[in-house]
Amino acid sequence: MSNRYAYLGPEGTFTEAALRALRPDTPAAQFVPCNGVDMVFGAVRRGEVAGGVVPLENSVEGGVSATTSELVNGDPLLITAEITVPVEFTLFARPGTVLSDVKRVATHSHALAQCRGWLAANLPYAESYVVSSTAAAAQSVADPSSPYDAAICARIAGERYGLVPLAEGVGDRADAATRFIYLSRPGALPEPTGFDRTSLVAFLPYDHPGALAELLTQFAVRDVNLTRLESRPTGDGLGTYCFFMDAEGHVAEARVGEALMGLRRICRDVRFLGSYPRADAGTAAKRPGARVSTTDDDFHEAEQWLARIRAGQVD
Repeated sequence: MSNRYAYLGPEGTFTEAALRALRPDTPAAQFVPCNGVDMVFGAVRRGEVAGGVVPLENSVEGGVSATTSELVNGDPLLITAEITVPVEFTLFARPGTVLSDVKRVATHSHALAQCRGWLAANLPYAESYVVSSTAAAAQSVADPSSPYDAAICARIAGERYGLVPLAEGVGDRADAATRFIYLSRPGALPEPTGFDRTSLVAFLPYDHPGALAELLTQFAVRDVNLTRLESRPTGDGLGTYCFFMDAEGHVAEARVGEALMGLRRICRDVRFLGSYPRADAGTAAKRPGARVSTTDDDFHEAEQWLARIRAGQVD
């Protein structure tokens, strides 16, 4: 299974493009399209593939609920890599179709949300329909008996299914991008690079005033920056939530490790999701002027100081 990789299909999705960037195509590699995010997780959990790629968040629409739910529930998997893919949408149709022929447009819900302005300005009388993915929209439109006249999708999908472009750059935001994660079964973590991200889920022991502040304090006092914070229902009833967090740094770093230990002491449970290189490692910069001493040497010196005090050696 070492050369089999699962991704959210069908063929031609942005997820396939992300997988091909993370795992360059070789003659021995097999890319396995799955019909849903849950199926990608299932294939990785059962060991049918070496790993899988799914979307986690979009710069316009935010988090992908299906992915977050699978990370929170079910047998644990690790995030071992991530990549950010620019999202550029094109309107594709069957050969011979012109823009004025388009009355029914199919696409994914996230794509539709990012293209509403263009559709309102250029196809005000067209009806929009949501399907399972942008590639599925292209696949459907390629069928002459399809109820849809056009699909909003990635160029890779439109070309793969033999469609022709009617309009390019139909997204309302030119800088839109989606973050994808590579999933693996639990095992060795990627080595620290100096520009890493740690993901986890924290479960509150019970609801009380200041509960979220207690979680955030564990990071703030150690100068660990959170890059993402999202609440998710636990499924145990209305009003019960867990928190999905992304933090700068690697669990091998003392400050990040201590923050996780602090969370473990005050939470009902903490699910570690992985420490892995950031997709923006080439451009990310360390924040200047740390407010507290947070290098590994600082933490080790503090441990040694405490050990001396416990041993009766007062400085």
